[in-house]
Amino acid sequence: MGHRQLLIAVALLAGLAPGSEPRADVLGAVQTLREGGCGGLVPATRPLQHSAWLDWVAERWSAGRSLAGAAGQGGYGSLDTRGVHVSASDAALLPLLRRSECRTLTAPGLREVGFYRRGSETWIVLAAGSRGVPPSAAAAAAATPDALATRALQLINEARARGARCGKREFASVPSLRLSATLAQVALGHATDMAAHNYFEHEDRAGHTPAQRVRAAGYRETLVGENIAYGPKSIEEAVQGWLDSPGHCENIMDGRFAEMGLATAPGLATRHGLYWVQVLAAPRA
Repeated sequence: MGHRQLLIAVALLAGLAPGSEPRADVLGAVQTLREGGCGGLVPATRPLQHSAWLDWVAERWSAGRSLAGAAGQGGYGSLDTRGVHVSASDAALLPLLRRSECRTLTAPGLREVGFYRRGSETWIVLAAGSRGVPPSAAAAAAATPDALATRALQLINEARARGARCGKREFASVPSLRLSATLAQVALGHATDMAAHNYFEHEDRAGHTPAQRVRAAGYRETLVGENIAYGPKSIEEAVQGWLDSPGHCENIMDGRFAEMGLATAPGLATRHGLYWVQVLAAPRA
């Protein structure tokens, strides 16, 4: 039984680069006010779900677009959306929000929150419902997951059919792959977990490898491989990046693999690019 895992680091986000300014714990401040009722001034309310899409709305609002316009472009136009814009140091943020924005932040009908911070300025957006994909990820996510996976399969099978040079190794034509719904769910689970917890590794936070995640999903395998990427905005860019990387290319051209699943997830917090995961496997006979 074999296992191969390789990764490709496609992009580094400036927000994580050395020397970037520290970020106030905006989300923590909002949750503290809600759970504590702003120090007993109002009834306590449940915590909000952090939304990468509302982060995007907040960033667009900070750039000069109206809150309503940014919310509409982000897919929240028909939902109750509220905004808070304050200027405060990290240490002064929580006291300022408690004094000036308590009732807005603790409204009981809200479900999601996102924010953007630049210098001492903070933009917070809250919504009463959930809505999908920020336009920054539209190049990949405008398509349905099924359509995205179908396009990935087409590109990968074209490469497998014509053969490829992966670094110093030449690969002849190999049989086509087919899509697996189970492997797609495994890929989605790992992409979502990396996006939600701001990491980029084959081994997840529980220490599970790709092969272990595949087995946990009930898939009976003899061989598992995984390609991951962070940053590409289209499936064409992601697949080409893998084919240009010898190790990832070898995964794609490995004729022992018969099935694949593919998924993406938009990054949260300071990472706003797309996480990509491709899981390949050879099922047991």
